[in-house]
Amino acid sequence: MPPEDNQVPLLSDEESDQDVAYESGEKVLIVGIDEPDDEGLLGTPPFSWKKLWLFTGPGFLMSIAFLDPGNLEGDLQAGAIAGYSLLWLLMWATVIGLLVQLLSARLGVATGRHLAELCREEYPTWARMVLWVMAELALIGADIQEVIGSAIAIKILSNGALPLWAGVIITACDCFIFLFLENYGVRKLEAFFAVLIATMAVSFAWMFGETKPSGTELLLGVLIPKLSSKTIKQAVGVVGCIIMPHNVFLHSALVQSREIDQTKKGRVQEALNYYSIESAAALLISFIINLFVTTVFAKAFYGTEVASTIGLVNAGQYLQDKYGGGLFPILYIWAIGLLAAGQSSTITGTYAGQFIMGGFLNLKLKKWIRALITRSFAIVPTMIVALVFDTSEAALDVLNEWLNVLQSIQIPFALIPLLCLVSKEQIMGTFKIGSVLKTIAWLVAVLVILINGYLLFDFFSNEVTGLMFTSIVFAFTGAYIAFIFYLVSRGFTSSAWRRLSPAK
Repeated sequence: MPPEDNQVPLLSDEESDQDVAYESGEKVLIVGIDEPDDEGLLGTPPFSWKKLWLFTGPGFLMSIAFLDPGNLEGDLQAGAIAGYSLLWLLMWATVIGLLVQLLSARLGVATGRHLAELCREEYPTWARMVLWVMAELALIGADIQEVIGSAIAIKILSNGALPLWAGVIITACDCFIFLFLENYGVRKLEAFFAVLIATMAVSFAWMFGETKPSGTELLLGVLIPKLSSKTIKQAVGVVGCIIMPHNVFLHSALVQSREIDQTKKGRVQEALNYYSIESAAALLISFIINLFVTTVFAKAFYGTEVASTIGLVNAGQYLQDKYGGGLFPILYIWAIGLLAAGQSSTITGTYAGQFIMGGFLNLKLKKWIRALITRSFAIVPTMIVALVFDTSEAALDVLNEWLNVLQSIQIPFALIPLLCLVSKEQIMGTFKIGSVLKTIAWLVAVLVILINGYLLFDFFSNEVTGLMFTSIVFAFTGAYIAFIFYLVSRGFTSSAWRRLSPAK
């Protein structure tokens, strides 16, 4: 193989002083990185369980976005209102999410840079700033849901002694846990998240065992697609919850926590292979956890009068009323799982916020300062929300709908740049996606955008009243669509990206 074919894009020397996801001293050293160069030149090294273990971590941090309180609320509402009929959609939505996240990981591994950094280089200043604002809004919307979810769990576990606003303050302190663990290395931080995921798995599996959903109906729900006019809103919610804009940015940065020799094509391909395996395993676990939640509420409340009124705030109490105390009250089992989901997702949200801010703005700030800024963006509005809505469950449900809409609006501004960048040979080198994968990826993106477009249309057609409000919404809609067309057209026609010099 000619030497130039063995190269992948690298940062040039003049860019080495820019903000990076991980400093070289923070990265995990992969066994075999100092092996003879011949192996890297001849092809991908053979599979190693030890290396797979060393690469395991980023995919599980990424998978937490599939298990946040917003997803859990979508799961329980899908189960209560649609029964087992949307389990097939949950499975395929997870597959779609896996495809998007693998493309994000591919971008980060092949370029050595994450999505926010590449957007800073690819787009003019005005477009870059719009993308940054959109990414921050999506992150704030997700974080509000996550923090409120944690606060609800804390309120339940304290028997109501701690109101929502107190739970928000407690949850705000998680950034200090994050900073404390990060000082002990990436692997310690990943181990902490593994414990939280295991807590969710045990909690919701326990609930599954307590309620005993039908195994036959579960299997049929996964294998046989069903959709009716009565469940279309829940179906849209299932798909809309899977792709989180901030998570697309996050995964492309997380994969850079491993030390990879990017001058060797075999080493890069090896990393992509291991990341694909661990991401698939992580999302399989997240799918099973989501399956537990959906089926528990399908068994308990499908076809009942209260099905349409269940949300995060009252779900635990409804379960308690139906199944009683037992050895360990199901209310507290639910709260423990919800708390693990909320805490893990808020910490990863802080992590994502650091990468988004550092990447788009190239800010080289101390980690605690950047974490404090990122945390404040979400905690301040969340505290206001907690104080205003603490006494009204119905108001919290309305707020949750608005937050889902906010995040749905942002999806194109993460998906489109990602697909444009991974398709460019100037950026990806030999690791650009092929025509078949590119076609599939764009079809998936269009499908997701159309599904979320339906959600937006349905929501605003019911909520928008009055001439002035309608005019404002139409003006923003026009600008929104125009910016999407700009991103797509630039992705196919732009030649502004300069070719990065390959390492010698």
